[in-house]
Amino acid sequence: MALNTTFAHDILQPGFTVINGIYSPEEINNIISLIEAADNSAETFRKTSDLFAIRQFLKEVPGTYNLVFNSKLKAVIQQLFGNDYFVVKSIYFDKPGSSNWYVPYHQDLTISVDKKQSFEGFSNWTTKQNQYAVQPPIEILENNFTVRIHLDDTDENNGALKVIEKSHLKGIYRPETIDWQNEKETLCRVEKGGIMIMRPLLLHRSGRTNNHKKRRVIHIEFSNSELPDDLRWAERMNETKGAPLA
Repeated sequence: MALNTTFAHDILQPGFTVINGIYSPEEINNIISLIEAADNSAETFRKTSDLFAIRQFLKEVPGTYNLVFNSKLKAVIQQLFGNDYFVVKSIYFDKPGSSNWYVPYHQDLTISVDKKQSFEGFSNWTTKQNQYAVQPPIEILENNFTVRIHLDDTDENNGALKVIEKSHLKGIYRPETIDWQNEKETLCRVEKGGIMIMRPLLLHRSGRTNNHKKRRVIHIEFSNSELPDDLRWAERMNETKGAPLA
């Protein structure tokens, strides 16, 4: 699968790109079937009236791994980022058709690690569902990227992301300081079977659903950064588990 150079430029400058047609309808249906058949009693599963989420998704629903990392996705990642990246986080989000769930503008500033320990440049420690998260040095965040796999058509009516173009180039950018006179907000429509690739420092938000249609997304974060000393990525999937980029 050969990519237009526009995609690489968009990731560097606006900070995101959308590539449709990565998954066939059959592949999407197979992924959804495995998710629906999964045991949702684990504490990594979260279900409310507005949201169903699975943290550590690729570990909790391992049968989806080869479906998610099909030949097209592997080719996209290799062409845009090379071969030295690995998975460091995966989450499944299901926003129901009746959801009023709204997420304001934010950057993805934390990574998941295996322990809490004092390291220079690592701050704002939190724990969620027995998993440690920490804000790493900004160089790590600047180098990471996220792939969002869309299992439904997504637009302004069912919570498609809105982003502030080029905000990932401005370091830590607090939402309350957004200069709306000079910033450009863009809606990211993605077709079912398409992907959105974005930098974690890109300011983004998700709106409410008003058309009673689902918005199901698999969110996967990648890094090529090694952590200091004996600190480990909590969800790292490397060569021993079938690295998609190896």
